[in-house]
Amino acid sequence: MNKGTLLVLSGSSGVGKGTIIAQVLEKRPELYLSVSCTTRAPRPGEVDGVNYYFISREEFQTRIERGEFLEYAEYVGNYYGTSMTVIREKLEKGVDVLLEIEVQGAAKVRERMPEAVSVFIVPPSFEELAQRLRGRGTDSEEKIQKRLETARREAKEIKNYDYIVVNDTVDHAAQEVLAILTAQGCRTERRIHEIEGV
Repeated sequence: MNKGTLLVLSGSSGVGKGTIIAQVLEKRPELYLSVSCTTRAPRPGEVDGVNYYFISREEFQTRIERGEFLEYAEYVGNYYGTSMTVIREKLEKGVDVLLEIEVQGAAKVRERMPEAVSVFIVPPSFEELAQRLRGRGTDSEEKIQKRLETARREAKEIKNYDYIVVNDTVDHAAQEVLAILTAQGCRTERRIHEIEGV
């Protein structure tokens, strides 16, 4: 049996990663969306165990000491981390795993699991990103400016990713992510055993 593909998705805050992922999962419900742990407070409508596992800073630090994270990072004052055990179990069973993660974490994942495929989702422009952040209505102008500064810094990391997807429309971006998954499943090393006599 083929191992699953670990697809790492990154992108600046407000670029629409969650919306794209929801559409990808609608079309490929067998995919496993890795649920990260975080110390940040839930946003309106977020559900523990679905969007994130919301845990205390103390609990997070205990898990770091036990070596339970594939990666973890502190981002805008909060910790985010990915359980290594769950990811490995799914991949061994041949399940493709989607991991939404920021750039520091993605770098750590690539280091520990070089077979991971990484995708950076970008907005059509920084002006569009600013409009989307303001349109959410969840952050102060000061926080929006901070997020835009972070986005400009993160953009310098794009060269380390395997693919870039422009979120001009959610449909188009989701189709591109699905195409990347399909292409990965067709790689020679994953299919060669299916051909008799080779």
